[in-house]
Amino acid sequence: MWQGPEEGNDTFGDPHAWQRQVSEFGEQYQSLMQEAFNRLWPSDAGASVYADMQESLRIGAEAMVFNAPAVYTVQMRLAQDQLRVWQNALRELMGENVPAVIEPSPEDRRFRDDAWHSHPFYRYILQQYLLFVRAVDELLANLGGLTQQTRHQLEFYARQYVNALAPSNFVSTNPEVVRKTLETRGQNLVEGLKRLREDLANSAEGLNVAMSDRSAFRLGENLAITPGEVVFENDLMQLIQYTPSTEEVFKTPLLIVPPWINKYYVLDLRPDNSLVKWLVAQGHTVFMISWRNPGPEQRYLTWADYMQSGPVAAMGAIEQACGEKSVNLLSYCIGGTLAATTVAYLTSSLRGRKVRSVTYMATLQDFSDPGEIGVFLSEPVLAGIERQLARDGYLDGRAMAFSFNLLRENDLFWSFYISNYLKGEAPAAFDLLYWNSDGTNLPAGTHGWYLRHMYRENRLVQPGGIELDGVKIDLRKISTPSYFVSTRDDHIAKWRGSYLGARLPKGPVTFVLGGAGHIAGIVNPPAKRKYGYWTHDEIPDDPDAWLESATFQEGSWWPHWQAWMTDNRYADPDKTVAARHPGEGELKPIEPAPGRYVRQTIPEVLGVKPAEDDSSTS
Repeated sequence: MWQGPEEGNDTFGDPHAWQRQVSEFGEQYQSLMQEAFNRLWPSDAGASVYADMQESLRIGAEAMVFNAPAVYTVQMRLAQDQLRVWQNALRELMGENVPAVIEPSPEDRRFRDDAWHSHPFYRYILQQYLLFVRAVDELLANLGGLTQQTRHQLEFYARQYVNALAPSNFVSTNPEVVRKTLETRGQNLVEGLKRLREDLANSAEGLNVAMSDRSAFRLGENLAITPGEVVFENDLMQLIQYTPSTEEVFKTPLLIVPPWINKYYVLDLRPDNSLVKWLVAQGHTVFMISWRNPGPEQRYLTWADYMQSGPVAAMGAIEQACGEKSVNLLSYCIGGTLAATTVAYLTSSLRGRKVRSVTYMATLQDFSDPGEIGVFLSEPVLAGIERQLARDGYLDGRAMAFSFNLLRENDLFWSFYISNYLKGEAPAAFDLLYWNSDGTNLPAGTHGWYLRHMYRENRLVQPGGIELDGVKIDLRKISTPSYFVSTRDDHIAKWRGSYLGARLPKGPVTFVLGGAGHIAGIVNPPAKRKYGYWTHDEIPDDPDAWLESATFQEGSWWPHWQAWMTDNRYADPDKTVAARHPGEGELKPIEPAPGRYVRQTIPEVLGVKPAEDDSSTS
């Protein structure tokens, strides 16, 4: 029987009873996790990922045969260092103070507990694990004859493997979990099993670990509370007009085009971090598109439908509400890609709508470097996704969230796995993570087309490579002034890829690089004075050359954008008008913001009852 390293603790009680409880937890836990893994492979997408992973591993194994000297070198170093760790452990038991053979990175939050570094048992396990991780990294780095795509796939799968095996992920080898189990006499494991069952019931493929207290938030009450009214709606979106907070406003309205992967209110979380509230306070008449959460009935929606029923329809509604034919566009992520195609479409089709300026936040237009998400977009995997989309008519947003969380597995999966299931702790109330879990489905007709034509084939940067409603578009013809803001640590829309898109339009372009990642770097209110940003007057060919000579600025990029808007007169700062209130124009209020569409949950859309009565978005 394994004896916990803290057996002398007064709370240990009956060691045999404790062992039985841990064993029972292990059996139930393994059964539930097997259920989670079994959900991955029956789907076309999951099976294609698994087959692609096997093929990558086969190629990697062949490369090891042809790189035998490099493999031998890595193995010998690993064996020698493992022996040193074993010898040091014996010396420590004799009372010596011996330095560690290898230490975790100071940024690695998994091993911050003092026991990892002071207790011989955990110290030994940690060093052996870190040596194994280093050996895997060195092995992959020294394998020759691999294509870049295969190398990226092997690195991704290897990272998933070694991080899954971290000793912090197991009851018996995590000192914090052992202490918690002893203190609560195993009640933490009981609570953990309960949370695991609930999360499995609310998952589609794989396991969507709860990241936030879902009962802590209600849309329209403590999230998405900037005052406004839904003034227009169609089958695909609702248009919100926000109530002004200044007596006068700029003449040209501002239309925000958010992504339809997740929901718009990431830009309107709480009052102290709401971009919408800040924009209203700067004197803009702000309109926001709130996308519908689609189900099987919307399977045939196309990219052109999103364009026509989204920003194009919204511009027509804004003219009715304000009497203005011109707008400024502010767009985010895939909403920015849609905005770019919309501006290109309007440019080539000579339609009457005019866009005075367009802003792209964390947006890809050139998909030549899709980042780690490219692992899921090899031809075999994409074909599997397309088969699943054709069968179901949609991609379940929970499956998408699971895939995205694996791109930052330690922060967005394993950390919550440990706290929720091993420690039995309820997740804290965190607005951003609540939003991250409030997903949306993706219609087959749009999503499959987007993955193939943009991510896989990169047609958007090819003149005439994309045709929308009979119009072949060309981003190089866009003369509309453009403002690009990317974030340095973005793992979804990598900043160098976004930079390539900024070189496409023929009109004036400003490129800004913010600190932090895809969300935090964008939702960065000035009052926080965090992260900072880089600016440069020129846009050279090489993004690294741009960064090398760029100027760093403290604080948020939001005021820089506002100065760009007003200094260049895109908002007509010299033509302010009396504040426009929802309902004063031709469009009358339909319902208060945030409206019905944003409250649509995935279980509701699919007609599936969730495991718990989650009324947080009702």
